Amino acid sequence: MAKDPTPGSERPHLESLMADQTSSKAVLVTSALPYANGPIHLGHLVEYIQTDIWVRFQRMNGREAYYFCADDTHGTAVMLAAKKRGITPEELVGEVQKEHYRDLTAFGVRFDNYYTTNSPENKELASAIYLSAKEKGHIARRDVRQLYCENDKMFLPDRFVKGICPKCGTADQYGDSCEVCGSAYRPEDLKEPRCAVCGTAPVSKEEAHLFFKLGDFQEYLQSWMQGRVDEGVRRKMQEWMEQGLRDWDISRDGPYFGFEIPGEKNKYFYVWLDAPVGYMASALNYFRSTGRPELFDRFWKSEETEVYHFIGKDIVYFHTLFWPAMLKAGGFRPPTAVFVHGFLTINGEKMSKSRGTLIRAETYLKHLDPQALRYFYASRLGPNLDDLDLSGVDFLAKYNSAVVGNFANLFSRLCTKIADTLDRRLSAAPSAEGRELCKKLLERKDEIIAAYADRNTNKALRIIESLGDEVNRFVAAREPWKLVKSDVEGTRQVITDALNAGWILSYYLRPVLPVFADGVAELLALPAEWTGFFEDLNHNDPLYLPANHEIRPYRHLASRIADTELQAMLDAEKQAAGEVMTEKKASAEKAEKAAVQVEESGLISIDDLGKVELRAARIAEASLVEGADKLLRIGLDVGEERLRNVFAGIRVAYKPEELVGLTVVCVANLAPRKMKFGVSEAMLLATGEGESLTLFVPHRQAKPGDRLR
Repeated sequence: MAKDPTPGSERPHLESLMADQTSSKAVLVTSALPYANGPIHLGHLVEYIQTDIWVRFQRMNGREAYYFCADDTHGTAVMLAAKKRGITPEELVGEVQKEHYRDLTAFGVRFDNYYTTNSPENKELASAIYLSAKEKGHIARRDVRQLYCENDKMFLPDRFVKGICPKCGTADQYGDSCEVCGSAYRPEDLKEPRCAVCGTAPVSKEEAHLFFKLGDFQEYLQSWMQGRVDEGVRRKMQEWMEQGLRDWDISRDGPYFGFEIPGEKNKYFYVWLDAPVGYMASALNYFRSTGRPELFDRFWKSEETEVYHFIGKDIVYFHTLFWPAMLKAGGFRPPTAVFVHGFLTINGEKMSKSRGTLIRAETYLKHLDPQALRYFYASRLGPNLDDLDLSGVDFLAKYNSAVVGNFANLFSRLCTKIADTLDRRLSAAPSAEGRELCKKLLERKDEIIAAYADRNTNKALRIIESLGDEVNRFVAAREPWKLVKSDVEGTRQVITDALNAGWILSYYLRPVLPVFADGVAELLALPAEWTGFFEDLNHNDPLYLPANHEIRPYRHLASRIADTELQAMLDAEKQAAGEVMTEKKASAEKAEKAAVQVEESGLISIDDLGKVELRAARIAEASLVEGADKLLRIGLDVGEERLRNVFAGIRVAYKPEELVGLTVVCVANLAPRKMKFGVSEAMLLATGEGESLTLFVPHRQAKPGDRLR
């Protein structure tokens, strides 16, 4: 070639088409940390593949780039999973980390370091950030009511409580945020909460907790988000800020698998505090182990470099509010930008384990080529929050037509029998027509660079596919398979011209299809990887194959995927899901049988009783209900921000003015009931009938909202 493409050789930086299209700063890139309580599935892979493509592109564009990730290991979920298996949490997270790394790298995701949050570096950094925030007055201590499971004898972390979203009313939401409306809240805010482990209604206990004063950073975050997130995310952040930023509970009481908070007893960092610190810990571990510890400060304490996070839209709140504020409090630089992608659906539906559409990476790898998934995701991804749908028909059509029919077919037609006839040797130089063909490919380079830089791989691949069509038309018009019978040297020239264009195509594809590109490099006897490829290309001086270059014997590059192979993968996952569901069904049937026996006896179980939530409540308002002889309308204070509306049939025994200020007992988790006069949201407890009816009141002093036992 005209230039030596040796990997790692010194090359000047090209203008990088990043956020401002001019930066040549070194970049540190992360993906969200997979939680160590389950396997990698195809939904996870959207993010890791997208990140890997972007990092590979940055390196090909001449930038110094590092890609760090780790397993998110702490929390009650991991602790309980380990207990169930009879091993320590440390043993469990060690096993899962190996499995996660195996599955992710099998899809061509290449990390500089894949670490763990259960590390000395993470403890060191999380503690330093906390102590710095505390010293600056950003930590508060106050007593809070926390949900506690009497059955499991433990305080329930956010993800171990499920109930109805207090904002939009969607059922079966976790205790930290709603997957439907995106609202963040405390577990205590959920309506009809239940323990996600055993299903019983938790009780409320008062404990001292530590809070990060997020509101202290509202002005800082308002400034930071400009230009750091996409417009859709910025609007959502603005919405949260207008609602007012609430203090963030960063402590959890033992037993808990995590780091103990410095200076505290039996209190641990909430997993969401130390999880993002795992980005920093992975970097620190890498730079120390490679003998360059000074690079940590270069990235995390100086803005002469750039830091980018790739995340899903379900964790935007934590990464765009808590995380920049934590870094600021700890004396570290904020992210340059946070890139957010949408969810994965399967054939238009949310992934479901019971339907067999929550497909594990391990299952996919047993049946299909991982490069096919990389290409399909890249062909659908753009710089927005749109969800990505994996349709079986589209998946097969895209890979078979673009990768196999367009790109691989080009090389298989030129490098098999025809090349063997020519002793696999090319001509001395491209022809004028060949130079014109390469020029057409190079004229689109800047568009491809801009699309890759903007994470718009959908656009990049559309351009590259059109260029592949151009090269294939060039070959088809000259029919070298016929020409070789009458003009060997003319055929050699056609092959030379087409392969000069073909290797450019393979490098355009390399961020998305590294294995395919490696195959082309081996076939054409070129270096396997070319750092700085994009900056070495230019329009006026294309980099052609060397004169009289000898290529290697043809090696298969890509195979069509049959619909039977895709179906076999889906069937395997459905079978696995069916086995799990059968086990769950047997357990449910056993529980149902026990419930029927209790019902027939006329008794209720302790679980039934546990569902009833009795609270002390203060009657703040009371009035007559026009048109009703027996009802009073009660405004009931049950310790919430608003009064609950209750219609009670106690008018014959009480006058409204007698009730105001009275502390009573109510059923607080009764489903709202629509009545003729409005919606009743609780029930008062009373005994007797008529004028002798008497409301239950707590024997000892109780505050509104106190749970009664």
